[in-house]
Amino acid sequence: MSEKIVVPVLGESITEATVAKWLKNAGDTVEADEPIVELETDKVNLEVPSPISGVLTEINSQDGSVVEVGALLGSVSAEGGAAVKSAPKISEEIKKEEIVPAESNVIKLDANKKEPKVFEEKPKEKPLVLTEEVKPDVAPKRDVNPTLSPAVRKIVTENNIDINSIQGSGKGGRVLKGDLISLMGANPKPSERKIEYGEEERIKMTRLRQTIAKRLKQAQENAALLTTFNEVDMSSVMEMRKENQEDFQSRYGIKLGFMSFFVKACVVALKNFPAVNAEIDGDEIIYKNYYNISFAVGTDKGLVVPVLRNADELSFADIEKNIKEISEKARDGKLTIEDLQGGTFTISNGGVYGSMLSTPILNLPQSGVLGMHNIVERPIVVDGEIKIRPIMYLALSYDHRIIDGKESVSFLKMIKENLEDPRRLFLDI
Repeated sequence: MSEKIVVPVLGESITEATVAKWLKNAGDTVEADEPIVELETDKVNLEVPSPISGVLTEINSQDGSVVEVGALLGSVSAEGGAAVKSAPKISEEIKKEEIVPAESNVIKLDANKKEPKVFEEKPKEKPLVLTEEVKPDVAPKRDVNPTLSPAVRKIVTENNIDINSIQGSGKGGRVLKGDLISLMGANPKPSERKIEYGEEERIKMTRLRQTIAKRLKQAQENAALLTTFNEVDMSSVMEMRKENQEDFQSRYGIKLGFMSFFVKACVVALKNFPAVNAEIDGDEIIYKNYYNISFAVGTDKGLVVPVLRNADELSFADIEKNIKEISEKARDGKLTIEDLQGGTFTISNGGVYGSMLSTPILNLPQSGVLGMHNIVERPIVVDGEIKIRPIMYLALSYDHRIIDGKESVSFLKMIKENLEDPRRLFLDI
């Protein structure tokens, strides 16, 4: 009996996929429900399992092929699996032969003499041991602290130069100042990547990368993009995390991060400025009365934006747990179509990569996206005095077709106020 492997239903509005790679080769034994081929769509990657246990007898769509829903990928034969799994027949002669235990002395009865007969097991040969000491061929080390002139020592210290890697031209191999200066004129070696792949590489974009490029370009072409900025003093949030981290982690089993504060602050602002949580559909505006916060996650294959659903109904601990779980799924390539759908507002944290400031692009059809950045100690004026405080720059990109400047600035200002006094998030004010 043979079963076909077909492209499953991929999700809403997705009709085709690319065969990313086969996890099994033709002729390999497979188990029922074992993943055998990975498909790549414009949103997520998914694995197609074997319908039955057996042998992968045929591969109809090779790696890189574009396939539609219902297309034939390959076949699995159950008969082939039985043939592979069946144990070879044991000859009657082998069955009849007695297996002798591996002991030093085994006593058996000789059928003719009716007397015990002792068979001594042949002693195992001892492994060959080399008695002669073999000395490794190691070049003698140069003096790690050669006598250096003050000028040379200064250059070596300031530039963290490995003096042992330099062949000195002075007496007895002494490193001179001229030897160090000549290093500045030495031509660096070509990059390893250039040596391995040549001057240029041409690699086809993955479906995910193609979709990212397409959607970002659509956002620029179809929305009236504008970005407004503000800065937030993170002192209070950082102090609250420090004071409550141990208790929070012991009670809920997860660390208290920054994202839960930002999600909570965004939800408060979205409730007060519903246009930021809305979207345009033709000549109508759809106001969303639920708050599904999308958050950008960088993976090896590209940027994905999974959704934290009903964020307004989640506690700080629930937000942190859900974000961790979804982020791990994204990095492991295990996101489903449902994980990426239904977002109403996006948060993008470029600060984890060291970004100081950016202008994030909308995640259509959403109308707003908040950009977080790195936290840097900066001098600011507090009550007429200059203080050093941990400051983060915030950026809100929005669709100016439905969000006015007053709304966008007030929205970002409300986020700033709630982060600088996080007690407001608990008091819901």
